[in-house]
Amino acid sequence: MAIAKNKTQATRSSVAEFLGGLDEERRKDCEALVRMLRRVTKAAPKMWGPSIVGFGDHHLVYESGRELEWFVAGFSPRKKELVLYGFKGPEFDETLMGKLGKHSTGKGCLYIKRLADVDVAVLEKIAVRAARGLKARGK
Repeated sequence: MAIAKNKTQATRSSVAEFLGGLDEERRKDCEALVRMLRRVTKAAPKMWGPSIVGFGDHHLVYESGRELEWFVAGFSPRKKELVLYGFKGPEFDETLMGKLGKHSTGKGCLYIKRLADVDVAVLEKIAVRAARGLKARGK
């Protein structure tokens, strides 16, 4: 199957400028996520579309056979919550998630209102486990 053209593409937009446009509390949380995800993925942040900060490059293959270029981990500061991408793969650990703090999950994302609501060390463990799992699957 051919690689699909993903509507959300990596851009040359400035991550610093994007984060600078956020309110102070949200910006501080996002800057902390940038530091953490840079450590976890060993990749520099880059903008994906107008509002997602992604780290690393990954060729994603769905069970359906659909393929696209995406990132290893990332986040988007939405109005009501921070959406964390790449944190909920097959390595998802309910026990570890139970130690995280206030959060919710979707099909492939983790949602938190702010970093103060979660144990950041546990969040980093989840990110490390998900990134390692993604790389080990080679997809």
